[in-house]
Amino acid sequence: MKVNIGQHTYRIEGQNIDGKEAELDLLATGKGGFHIIRDGHGYTAEVLAADAAAKSFTIRVNGNEYEVQVQDHFDELLEKMGLQTLAGSKVENIKAPMPGLVLEVMVNAGQTVQKGDAVLILEAMKMENVLKAPGDGTVVSVEVSKGNAVEKNAVLIRMG
Repeated sequence: MKVNIGQHTYRIEGQNIDGKEAELDLLATGKGGFHIIRDGHGYTAEVLAADAAAKSFTIRVNGNEYEVQVQDHFDELLEKMGLQTLAGSKVENIKAPMPGLVLEVMVNAGQTVQKGDAVLILEAMKMENVLKAPGDGTVVSVEVSKGNAVEKNAVLIRMG
């Protein structure tokens, strides 16, 4: 897996970061917060925003904010084959990336959305996750409403 943080890229394989074994002590401290000890140094981290569909996150570590982009092995394979732009070109239904509670629906049936437009806020694991349109398209129907509990992979918004 590749993780891009700002201008830096790290390769993570199991317990190794860039080929070196990484011993981390990680403690969740509350809603999106963590205390991390690595190589004898302590870090306070907080997840400020998460877009599971785009695999991007905004985190704050010791008071500094970072944009983080994650690429799994599938994303890397698509990139290696030159197909990364094709992967996001077909607009499909927007599904719940994890079980959660719908906090807000930001679109209506018939509405045109552009790639990256926020369409829904899903609370999961005590974090608010903004789900965004994976590409340009039209909302065919909204399958959920505010306050609905949803399971992983449940269709939230049908796109066309």
